[in-house]
Amino acid sequence: MEFKLDNSLGFILNRSNTRMKHTLLHHFKEYNVTPEQWAILNRLWEKEGLSPKELAELTSKDQPTTVRILSRLEKKGYITRQVNPEDNRAYLISLTSEGRAIKDKLFPLAFEALNKAIKGIDKEELEVTRAVLNKVFKNLES
Repeated sequence: MEFKLDNSLGFILNRSNTRMKHTLLHHFKEYNVTPEQWAILNRLWEKEGLSPKELAELTSKDQPTTVRILSRLEKKGYITRQVNPEDNRAYLISLTSEGRAIKDKLFPLAFEALNKAIKGIDKEELEVTRAVLNKVFKNLES
């Protein structure tokens, strides 16, 4: 059996992920937000008051990386940390008014990047791609 890197699912996924991150980074440059920070902000726009552990799980990142991203977002004034009233050893993350406001600036840029990525791909192909990639992810969970 012959192995060709260019046909490897892992290689194709990694290459596409790297290119998408680069494209997002370019689109978000004016606002000094990275794709990793974008993922955290997205989860907080969906629901505030999450713990770093919950954010790590929701963004498929490890906890130390998530904590570093949160520190950067806090320095930029997009989030605050409050002590968890149920466990004073832990804290919960909330958005600041700046963190809520930047959503309206970043979303159009993200859609612009996404539209570039999916140009020429029809709706059915996208749905199949999403379903297959979610199955791959689920298969690798255990």
